[in-house]
Amino acid sequence: MSKILGSCLCGKVRFESSNNFENFHLCHCTQCQKATGSAFASNLFTSPENINWVNGLEFIKRYDVPNRSISKAFCTECGSGVPYLSGSGQSMVVPAGCLDNEPVLEPQDNIFCSEQVKWYKKGVSAKRFETFPE
Repeated sequence: MSKILGSCLCGKVRFESSNNFENFHLCHCTQCQKATGSAFASNLFTSPENINWVNGLEFIKRYDVPNRSISKAFCTECGSGVPYLSGSGQSMVVPAGCLDNEPVLEPQDNIFCSEQVKWYKKGVSAKRFETFPE
């Protein structure tokens, strides 16, 4: 299986993994909206043994939402989401945006769609530009 690399925005946190993720969910719940600052979270799941930290563990901070099984780990320098151990300890949750390459696994589903923000569908069909519009 091929390797895939990942990092935070500033590059202080780096990791590698086999490109064999088990699940890939797009979660539209309100907690994931808050955690990402976006319409949904794009999370891959893999076994904890599949993540090899290259550098930057000292820059990772984790926040666990009280009374929920939702967490967020991020680089303390740039705030970018990075992988973290799930609440059950059974999986590593890998924010898809922190991967440096495309994962082999494509999104399998959209979950918690009942909480999807109303502007999401309009955004999908909005005008498209290759860079900033003029």
